[in-house]
Amino acid sequence: MVGTNSGSTSAHFPGSGDEFDAIDRLRARFERAAGARMAGGRPPRGETWIGDDAAVVRGPGGELELLSTDLVVAGVHVDLGLGGFDDLGYKALMVTVSDLAAMGGRPDHGLVSIASPPGTDLDLVADGMAMAAVETGCVVVGGDLSGSPVLVVSVAVSGSLSGSPHLGPLLRSGAKPGDQLLVTGALGGSAAGLRLLRQRKDEGATTPPSAEESSLIRAHRRPRARLDEGEVARLSGARAAIDISDGLVADIRHLARASGVGIDLAEVPVAPGAIREEALGGGEDYELLLATGDTVRLQDGFARAGLRPPIVIGHCTDDPARLLLGGGPLPPGGWRHQVR
Repeated sequence: MVGTNSGSTSAHFPGSGDEFDAIDRLRARFERAAGARMAGGRPPRGETWIGDDAAVVRGPGGELELLSTDLVVAGVHVDLGLGGFDDLGYKALMVTVSDLAAMGGRPDHGLVSIASPPGTDLDLVADGMAMAAVETGCVVVGGDLSGSPVLVVSVAVSGSLSGSPHLGPLLRSGAKPGDQLLVTGALGGSAAGLRLLRQRKDEGATTPPSAEESSLIRAHRRPRARLDEGEVARLSGARAAIDISDGLVADIRHLARASGVGIDLAEVPVAPGAIREEALGGGEDYELLLATGDTVRLQDGFARAGLRPPIVIGHCTDDPARLLLGGGPLPPGGWRHQVR
């Protein structure tokens, strides 16, 4: 409920309402319940609650803390016929940490809850999750276990901001007209990897995948949170960010709506082996979309950190009603869960 990403490239689930409509309804209820803590009907100054990639709250000492939660459901976010329990565990922690990357922060601690049917290899789930924890520096400190007809892994993480204490987190709402829009890498790799896995299963393929195919399959099974990129972007003048979980055309709309800007995209970088449609709407790439008023400073910051250079894909405009790609309307796409 903290963020608004579904992060699913495998399936929608049935229901009678749109995910974001449900979030708006629940947000209103939770804000009413917050009562006295809502200053003028809004979170306290400096805090961000429901509606961004992560929540931002103040700790007892006044320091900013980041909180995020996400869940992975077998058959919705992961097809266990195309990957293992360890892949599911890895993805569950990594995609939650990705929300902190989008804020320019890093994870500190995590809580893991697993509801599983009989026969689930919990050790294998934990192996994948532990690998992601080591790679991201997130220390898992507790959680819960329960039985369930379907495997569900829920992860909650806390995080913090490093360097320049006067700099707050990156928010979806910070972009301004004239800002350049950049992505931290080519898109569509995860969706292409899912497509290849399905094709190989349908064809009964027994030969090893090529190097390019292996890269795409890995992008789907083992996505990487762009923690270094998010932190460097925050410290190098980026104004807004979002991680690309629902697909570029969906997530760029989230950023545009939160910032009250229009979008004019020239083109989209497509991962080798992927197709343009997968780059636009495939989702689960977990690259970062960034907005900045100083592209040179941002690119210099990435270069000094030894990171891949961010790719300029367009700019923000002053007309929120105009969302353009290559001079034409930005196409629909991306993932929106249907929920009750």
